[in-house]
Amino acid sequence: MPLNPKALGEALHEKDLTLHSTLCRREAGAFQQAIKSGQDVVVACTQEQRLFAELGQQTEGAVSPIRFVNIRETGGWSRDASQATPKIAALLAAAKLPEPAPVPTVTFKSTGRLLIIGPLDVAERAAAMVSDVLEVTLFTQGPGAAGGAQTRRYPVLGGRITDLTGWLGAFELQWKADNPIDLDLCTRCNACVAACPENAIGLDYQIDLAACQSHRTCVKVCQVAGAIDFERDAAVQAQHFDLVLDLRAATATPTFVQHALPQGYFRWDGRDIATLLRLRELVGEFDKPKFFVYKQKLCAHSRNETVGCNACVDICSAEAIASDKSRQQIKVNPNLCVGCGACTTVCPTGALTYAYPSATEQGVKIKTLLSTYAAAGGRDAALLLHSQERGQGLVEELGRAAQLKVAHGVPARVIPMALWHTASTGIDLWLSAVAYGASQVVVLVTDEEAPQYLEGLQAQMDVGQTILRGLGYPGSHLQLLKAAHPTELDAALQALGQTRQATPTVPARHAVAQEKRSTLEMALDHLIEHARGPAELRAEAIALPAIGSPLGSITVNKDRCTLCLSCVSACPASALQDNPQLPQLRFIEKNCVQCGLCATTCPEDAIALQPRLLLTPERAQLRVLNEAKPWACVRCSKPFGTVKAIEAMLGKLSGHPMFQGDALERLKMCSDCRVIDLYSSQTEAKVTDL
Repeated sequence: MPLNPKALGEALHEKDLTLHSTLCRREAGAFQQAIKSGQDVVVACTQEQRLFAELGQQTEGAVSPIRFVNIRETGGWSRDASQATPKIAALLAAAKLPEPAPVPTVTFKSTGRLLIIGPLDVAERAAAMVSDVLEVTLFTQGPGAAGGAQTRRYPVLGGRITDLTGWLGAFELQWKADNPIDLDLCTRCNACVAACPENAIGLDYQIDLAACQSHRTCVKVCQVAGAIDFERDAAVQAQHFDLVLDLRAATATPTFVQHALPQGYFRWDGRDIATLLRLRELVGEFDKPKFFVYKQKLCAHSRNETVGCNACVDICSAEAIASDKSRQQIKVNPNLCVGCGACTTVCPTGALTYAYPSATEQGVKIKTLLSTYAAAGGRDAALLLHSQERGQGLVEELGRAAQLKVAHGVPARVIPMALWHTASTGIDLWLSAVAYGASQVVVLVTDEEAPQYLEGLQAQMDVGQTILRGLGYPGSHLQLLKAAHPTELDAALQALGQTRQATPTVPARHAVAQEKRSTLEMALDHLIEHARGPAELRAEAIALPAIGSPLGSITVNKDRCTLCLSCVSACPASALQDNPQLPQLRFIEKNCVQCGLCATTCPEDAIALQPRLLLTPERAQLRVLNEAKPWACVRCSKPFGTVKAIEAMLGKLSGHPMFQGDALERLKMCSDCRVIDLYSSQTEAKVTDL
């Protein structure tokens, strides 16, 4: 792996950068000396991370924080490694950044109560391997191939599961005990099995009621134990558990079918021992970051019990988000949230934001990578965003394949950046990266992402790419790269260089804000200001895809609109506004998030969404969408309502028996005059006259 200490030192602003080749062996003393300095220490080797950690613990006076970064598989092991110095400098600079700020945590408590669901023979085999550390209960789903053991070592439940909900430390099982055999009373004497003429009783000691012919021979042979009762009520029962092991995935539908399973719930195929080893470790108290922050006042989900934006609910693969339209909000269960961040990516308003790491911290990392790469002489940087699990593994496998001369490896201009989850970044960060100088932003997805994540990411990329092309930036800047094998990844990365992408002439300097809309606006402003080609040759607006666009305008059918202004009260972003002085519907396009609440709320169906990016200054200015002549009170001449609205109301109510004569005339009055006329009228019946 070629390394240039002088060039790296200049890029990292370190004068005396010493190159070590055996830091984990003969030169370990240099590492131990460095970690006594109190300054941050970056070790560019992840292979020996465990060894360095042990050395740090054994070194007296070691006080320096240690961070690790992989520059070998990500750049040093590739066919163009000789050109990878700018990328290596960028990776080292990003590794020096501080750790993400701590956030509130979600706590799970498990005492080791394990529920195993499945065929009795396999369930007992699994129980035998974990029962020394876990308190096991079995829920039988048939006898399996061999049936239950003669000796009953664990509590066994039977019947029909009606519900299973929860998470690590808080699972609740509900089932209907609808089988005549009570497994608590059954002694497994097998007398009923032998006596049943239809062979309707298996070695799970439950009766197949479809095969039973009601001979009741089993009841007679079980008189001593009294475990069989066909007259017993099928009571609904419930019990709580900390962990669930589901054995039914291979033969039937498992209990949880969502893509992101609750923590503490595992599926087992009867062979993978690693699953049982993980179960054994889940006793105690565990914490995870609370990955999201929710601001209800920004949420476009619901107004007046009318649903507008439902993007987060639809995309969540953990089913952790639910609608609460009666309270004009969504509810996010932090215990079920797995931290994928897909909800924050598709949220148009920024009501849901990713908390760990925050968007600001991610932005600093992206900016550091790209600015260091450019300062070290790198050109046409491509940012490769991948997950810390399967995506990281693919990148490392590709690096090893390149070292063995069977692959090209990660190109010198491609800068890998690990994310907690690939769905956690969206159009605000992608466009900011392009504004910072990235020629391409590539998101690597594997088989670990839920299908709806891919749809959501692609929709966001379609919007972003449409904006860039509309501004005069040719090329393919945003790409979703799908790969399941290093050879697929290698071919896709090599193909990235087949197109040339235009970037802003001047890199952006703005910082990524925690507020999504602020970041998006700053990125757009920079991209518009430094777009290629004369501004007068560009269209006034860029039409955007209807799906996934967080930007746009609305159109109002003036013939239908009565200026009732129900859309104004429904708008969560203050894009629609009224005028206290005149009957007007006004609009600020910059604020519109295309949630659709205005269109859904409008009683006249007069509003339609128009996804687009307006490039003229009017985008940030208040403009009138509709206005009407005010109606003047026929008694005091004070304006109230509109002529169109009042005439429509008179037309609808003129045939109603309650609005005849003076009553219909009062509808033409303001609220004050209406009351005065009602009490001064000589024709109205009064309580005092009765």
